[in-house]
Amino acid sequence: MVFTIKRKTSLTLDAEVLDCAKALEINVSAVAEAALRKAVAEARREQWLNENADSFAAQAAWHERHGHPLAEIICAPGSASWSA
Repeated sequence: MVFTIKRKTSLTLDAEVLDCAKALEINVSAVAEAALRKAVAEARREQWLNENADSFAAQAAWHERHGHPLAEIICAPGSASWSA
């Protein structure tokens, strides 16, 4: 069994939305945690893309100059090796 460490925090939320959530028995902590996990994952993805942008640009430039190294064996619609 995996245990996670939980930490209390304070959030300021719209009172009407919070009241509705409680009336509907929505677990506000679980919803906030799920939304925060998603936001963190998206921010990490953006950070990784930004940190590696130069490498992506260099790879694209190399492909522009030299073509794709596997171009002759890639199967795609319209290529000679494509059969539907």
